Amino acid sequence: MGSLYAALLTAVQRAPDKLVIRTATENRYTGHDLIRQSQKIAAALQSLAVTRGDRVLVQVEKSPEVIPLYLAVLQLGAVYVPINTAYTLSETDYFIGDAAPKVVVVDPDALASTQEIATGHDVPYVLSLGTRQDGTLMDMAGSAAPLLQFADVHADNLAAILYTSGTTGRSKGAMLSHGNLLSNTQALAEAWHFSASDHLLHALPIFHTHGLFVACNLILFSGASMTFLPKLDVEQLITLMPDATVLMGVPTFYVRLLESPRLNETVTRNMRLFISGSAPLLEETHSAFKARTGHAILERYGMTETTMNTSNPYHGERRPGTVGPPLPGISVRVTDRESGRPLPAGETGLVEIKGPNVFHGYWKNAEKTQAEFRDDGYFISGDLGFFDNDGYLHIVGRDKDLIISGGYNVYPKEVEAAIDDLPGVVESAVIGVPHHDFGEAVVAIVVKRTNTAVAEQSILAGLSNRLARYKQPKAIIFVDALPRNVMGKVQKAQLRKEYEDILRPE
Repeated sequence: MGSLYAALLTAVQRAPDKLVIRTATENRYTGHDLIRQSQKIAAALQSLAVTRGDRVLVQVEKSPEVIPLYLAVLQLGAVYVPINTAYTLSETDYFIGDAAPKVVVVDPDALASTQEIATGHDVPYVLSLGTRQDGTLMDMAGSAAPLLQFADVHADNLAAILYTSGTTGRSKGAMLSHGNLLSNTQALAEAWHFSASDHLLHALPIFHTHGLFVACNLILFSGASMTFLPKLDVEQLITLMPDATVLMGVPTFYVRLLESPRLNETVTRNMRLFISGSAPLLEETHSAFKARTGHAILERYGMTETTMNTSNPYHGERRPGTVGPPLPGISVRVTDRESGRPLPAGETGLVEIKGPNVFHGYWKNAEKTQAEFRDDGYFISGDLGFFDNDGYLHIVGRDKDLIISGGYNVYPKEVEAAIDDLPGVVESAVIGVPHHDFGEAVVAIVVKRTNTAVAEQSILAGLSNRLARYKQPKAIIFVDALPRNVMGKVQKAQLRKEYEDILRPE
């Protein structure tokens, strides 16, 4: 097992005339089109001296052209670094400085502002890619001869860096190799019974593991096809379902699908698999979906550092509230937080993972990498869980205070720092509370200075250009003081308990 690119290329070339990607506006790529476009983009990047190991940072809106760009980076043996399109310029500045890319690719409207940032970090090239097959990258590729050669990379060579958030410090770049991504794609294809006859409804973003490495890699590797949708549009999804076989989504997808009276067994008759991940799926959503459609949603468990780890079975019971047994070739254990001792079924502890899917460490952060691995090679996920007697993993919470809202990670320290910097604010504590649509929502508990005119709207206005929208609080609560223990640490568990119903519907 070596190059991810070679494996995907071989799979697509088995049926070069088959439609691989289509959009609602009838933009289409056959296998031949996809490979040719990726080879032309590879030639354009090669003309900028992009070579093995160079980072290519990409922050663009979703379009089919992102897939040949991704393949082109892999073809050159370079490292693909996708960045959330919701990040503000100040946030993007950090990622460019940390990744030190050879090339940055952004939306045409962001070209000038990103160029200024890139210049400050000595990044040599900034290109643009729009959603209408436009941009300077497409202009370069249009006049380039397809590059037929691809880099001789091995399983341990880096394929991508994905930035992830913890509860302390800045975002960290998880280094994923060709072997990590290819092994996980193979495991998922086996576990989920993917074949060339599948058609995926792709409504996820493509800057993270779920939308890019799970969905796109799996479709290309299986010789299947997909409809690319720019975002979640429930009525559009329902209209397209009769001609599709698979939907991958976050819990929000299923909550909103259930709100449509058009969702029923007739509409979903051709569908064989509904997959949910990136955040916990409520048991009530699972049950309501099955009652309405006859389909049991398959919930799985993954993370940026490992891609997918466990999955409810394709054949067999899909248990609500669980994420199933480990995938083929992957070992998952639950250990005591203090001693690291493996725990028996039924006992809650830290979830740890070992296998060919586990990342190679954090970019430029050897100390953090060492701290997150046991001596025997298991990665400490930071999640808390337990196995039941049948080997199904239950995730019961997080060891730290990470918030997952709508499938996106939000780490409180970053939001707190932004709030605390605003005029009139003494301090803040940011927590996640249950939300019927997003799973969790960000709520800020704020202590303001006496005799100041600080209000909820003034805080939200102050954050609007500093934080991506999904990181911004859904509610601001003002208190006289934050609860602390004898060591001075803010008691967030107490806050979560006190305000757990604040966003529940009446």
